[in-house]
Amino acid sequence: MQTEDPAPMARIIFLAAVVFQFLWTAAAAFDFESACSTIAIQAASIENTTIFFADLVPAGTTLTFPDQDPSCSGTSSSQVALVDMCRVALNVTTSHRSGITMEAWLPRNWTGRFLSTGNGGLAGCIQYVDLAYTSAQGFATVGANNGHNGTGGSLFFNNPDVLADFVYRSVHTNAVVGKEIARMFYGTPHRTSYYIGCSTGGRQGFKMVQDFPQDFDGVVAGSPAVNFNDLTSWQAHFHNILGVASSPTFMTTDQWTGLVHDSILEQCDTIDGVADGIIEDPNLCDYKPEELICDSPTNRSNCLTPAQATAVRQVFSPLYNTHGELMFPRQQPGSENPAIVSSLYGGDLFAVSEDWFRFVVFNPTFNLNTLNLQDYQIAQDLNPFNIATFNGDLSSFQSRGGKVITYHGQADMLISPADTEFYYQHVSSTMGLPPSKLDDFLRFFRIGGMSHCATGPGAWEIGQTLAGASGNLTAETLDPDRNVLTTVVRWVEEGIAPDTILGTKYVNDTTSLGVEFSRRHCRYPTRNVYDRKGDSNLPSSWSCK
Repeated sequence: MQTEDPAPMARIIFLAAVVFQFLWTAAAAFDFESACSTIAIQAASIENTTIFFADLVPAGTTLTFPDQDPSCSGTSSSQVALVDMCRVALNVTTSHRSGITMEAWLPRNWTGRFLSTGNGGLAGCIQYVDLAYTSAQGFATVGANNGHNGTGGSLFFNNPDVLADFVYRSVHTNAVVGKEIARMFYGTPHRTSYYIGCSTGGRQGFKMVQDFPQDFDGVVAGSPAVNFNDLTSWQAHFHNILGVASSPTFMTTDQWTGLVHDSILEQCDTIDGVADGIIEDPNLCDYKPEELICDSPTNRSNCLTPAQATAVRQVFSPLYNTHGELMFPRQQPGSENPAIVSSLYGGDLFAVSEDWFRFVVFNPTFNLNTLNLQDYQIAQDLNPFNIATFNGDLSSFQSRGGKVITYHGQADMLISPADTEFYYQHVSSTMGLPPSKLDDFLRFFRIGGMSHCATGPGAWEIGQTLAGASGNLTAETLDPDRNVLTTVVRWVEEGIAPDTILGTKYVNDTTSLGVEFSRRHCRYPTRNVYDRKGDSNLPSSWSCK
């Protein structure tokens, strides 16, 4: 006969005290400087790993990256360390002819959280600014070069192992090795793990959710380049539509950013209730470029020819394959970014598309000027290592309690925000879940007036990067109601899901000049609508409908 424990509460208190004493002793015994001096030796035991160095870096140190490929200089040529940290640089061999270069930034003020950063375009450039931003928040942070150095794709040619690193293996390996380094360094495993990235980084985040659901507990995937094969074809097909500078369908940058953009705002800006240069939901904009057709063929300084107007309409139309099936949604009106127009509509093939078709789909001698729908279909069918990243079944990630926040600027010119809606709807139909159920683990926020990942006329600063956190880390900029990274942390660790995300627009995008306006961004499928009362610069004057 069993006897009842006379003092269960006393036993619980005693065990709790033992655990607390153990954790307190371990924390007290941890020597940050010593850990940094020995981590290179410890991490060298990780299979297929070569350690380059492990340096103690005091807060305020300006780091430079002489080994970074020169083409990565636009990503970051230098970076200030925002907190004390141990910087570990290493190489991980992924095959006999491929490997990734990665870094781990291990902060003194570790919170028990692990985080991996992503990349952009076809780039093999470590996002050092993201390492600084997240390690300053107490994440043990890692970043990698995506399996190759530089911003181009030439190293993909005839080397599927390098391509595999780019598609999926770099981020996954980065996470696996990075977690082990963090465990060795701090003497205890991480509590929770996170990922943040935008563009290609957004695609990488969804690739991990789809194929490696155990890697991360929370994912922030901005402007995701999912449906990747058709995305590169879509970016290329603008060259088919517009031609070169001598083509009758071609338009200059000034025509796009002035004439066409102003016409779009005139027709569609007030759909959301206020004229502010922002189209909150461009899906509602049925833009008619025909109103710009010249009345007189002799005066064309402020108008378009019929051929140009037809081309504009084609730009804002979806891309279909030879069977009439949707390949990629339309470009959204209102996205005519002066800094990007020339790269997409300027008479040359978009650089990412050029490299993808030249070094992956075909070969370096292929005549890119002959690209057509048949070639786009070849690219779609090729789909190396399932780079499309369009799997709609996220049930494995869902079942383990993972959370995803995805966002997309509604003025994004490089990746139409309609593509993220397309993928969201694909997940909904694949899993048989309405938005109310998807909200349990996947929430999508449409950011009115945000361009590609950042900037634009809207309230685009939502904590997605150091710049997105207004360039500084304060209680205000890290507030989970206005910061997508701390939002996903709160959702994972406290179960508090975000209903909206508060965005900020500073005057001339300069913090010191003060706030121009703020706006709460709605989760899909609701849209932001001005209530037609109060100051439109205040978030309280808007509602999610």
